[in-house]
Amino acid sequence: MWHDLVVVQIPIVEKILRTIAVYVLILVLFRLAGKRGLAGLNTFDIVVVFLLSNVVQNAIIGNDNSLLGGAIGAVTLIAVNAGVTRWLARDPRAARILEGAPTTVVRDGRLVPGALRELALRPSELEHAIRVQNGDNVSDVARARLEPDGQLLVTLREAERSATKGDVDELRERLAAIERLLTALAEERRPPR
Repeated sequence: MWHDLVVVQIPIVEKILRTIAVYVLILVLFRLAGKRGLAGLNTFDIVVVFLLSNVVQNAIIGNDNSLLGGAIGAVTLIAVNAGVTRWLARDPRAARILEGAPTTVVRDGRLVPGALRELALRPSELEHAIRVQNGDNVSDVARARLEPDGQLLVTLREAERSATKGDVDELRERLAAIERLLTALAEERRPPR
């Protein structure tokens, strides 16, 4: 029993290379599938992720069911992912190539022709993102774009934006100034005693 836990049944270098190869393959597949796949996982996407992990399992582990072999695969995956993440943070060109560029889906309150179809984004998903970010509909949006990480960023038109703390403070100052002016006018109009 202990033998099966600690003895790696295929060469360690092969296990590492298999893990890296599968990682790169999955990365390429997700890049080809587009950023829409990352925007929000629906039921179908979750099924694909579960099945995908099962499909590539044997490609990573080979004929090795040892605990140590699994640990080597896990450490390799985490290390490669950490390395790629750090590389992308330092190299904007690599990030653009591997992750892609943002795609504008709404400009000046109007859908960008073909953008939703190109991204396989449903209008209901876009409307939901607009509501979550305090808009009511597409006409409230100055610009909306799908980022490479799958996040939909919405910039509302100036008139549709919520008031900030600074806006409220400015209004308070103006109201206080108006109150002072009204008080001064009232004092001027009062008959002398």
